[in-house]
Amino acid sequence: MNRPADPHKMIQAPSLAGPNEGYMPGFANDFETEALPGALPQGMNSPQKCNYGLYGEQLSGTAFTADPPERTWTYRIRPSVKHSHRYQKIDLPHWKSAPCVDPDVISLGQYRWDPVPHSDEGLTWLTGMRTMTTAGDVNTQVGMASHIYLVTESMVDSYFFSADSELLVVPQEGRLRFATELGIIDLAPQEIGIIPRGLVYRVEVLEGPCRGFVCENYGQKFELPGRGPIGANCMANPRDFKAPVAAFEDRETPSTVTIKWCGQFHETKIGHSPLDVVAWHGNYAPYKYDLTTYCPVGAILFDHPDPSIFTVLTAPSGVPGTANIDFVLFRERWMVAENTFRPPWYHKNIMSELMGNIYGQYDAKPQGFVPGGMSLHNMMLPHGPDKNAFEGASNANLGPEKLDNTMSFMFETRFPQHLTAFAAKDAPLQDDYIDCWSDIEKKFDGTPGLK
Repeated sequence: MNRPADPHKMIQAPSLAGPNEGYMPGFANDFETEALPGALPQGMNSPQKCNYGLYGEQLSGTAFTADPPERTWTYRIRPSVKHSHRYQKIDLPHWKSAPCVDPDVISLGQYRWDPVPHSDEGLTWLTGMRTMTTAGDVNTQVGMASHIYLVTESMVDSYFFSADSELLVVPQEGRLRFATELGIIDLAPQEIGIIPRGLVYRVEVLEGPCRGFVCENYGQKFELPGRGPIGANCMANPRDFKAPVAAFEDRETPSTVTIKWCGQFHETKIGHSPLDVVAWHGNYAPYKYDLTTYCPVGAILFDHPDPSIFTVLTAPSGVPGTANIDFVLFRERWMVAENTFRPPWYHKNIMSELMGNIYGQYDAKPQGFVPGGMSLHNMMLPHGPDKNAFEGASNANLGPEKLDNTMSFMFETRFPQHLTAFAAKDAPLQDDYIDCWSDIEKKFDGTPGLK
């Protein structure tokens, strides 16, 4: 096979036809894919000699005895020990890990931010990451961090992997390409990407500037939630998740690999591209998912269920029914419940809720929560609709109503989320957000009947 003219273009497996071109459908499937014919061994994992002079190597995402184990066998030009040399510690000052409790920052409160603005500074995936909150402890592999990314430049002969975490990427503006060891994933707004712990990749700008949200998951990896009595259909269907087909580079060029390990960053210098996996099979892989394929379910008579009904992905904790992280989506849907206050009600929650707006208007906060913005309602802090949303919903004509032009999400965790100094002092915090509830009126008059 001839080498492509573009030295950074990866040699890719033959594409699947139709809507799955370049990808394989399914969630947690045991995939198999090869970029060169015969590169993938059949009937065994570790032959005495692999075709094309490749090296067999396993990437494990769980302990060997986990049920089920999550692992992928790769067949690569060099074993990955050749992608690792002496390490030098480096500083990425805006990317923080838990525990990160700044004594000068108050995390107790209800907070909201305008979009973090772009600057004239050229920023890559690594230098453009801005941590907003942290929770748990990266060293004990519990909890999470939330970030905003601002990316204007591609990584060139530069690669990254996190030994700490799985990354859930939520684009809000611009288009990115994740060239990974296992293949290529392109991401645009209204899509998400899941990058597993330990996977090497490079991030390129396809259309910039790029801005979005990242949930860094220190704990067990994301999975589809149990649907209980909902049954087999609706919510996020496995067939709509897409894993990449095999793609590789065979380039001899000075390169840098940056590693996030126990909250610290180190880099190593090598003489070639580490994206050299020619074939692979297994169930530990990156994914993308189109959020417009999420099928929401809800009440069709009265009241409405908890927001957990909108869970796309969940990362379990050691406590049944209590997530390390839930990724929850609020998208377009019909509202039909009778005699019901339809927006989210006032509540306090053991879970900490960080929300982001991808586009449009959120029904409980029609003013101020703008696309690209974020809000944080920490554990056991009350929140809910502002006065205008409450009055509008309390007095609305309750015919069927299409909630349109809206897509927001929530990173919800069982742990308190601590603000970073960047979130508290540098990001565009709306100082008056707490005042959105100040004009709520006392309506109680001591007499029976509805007012």
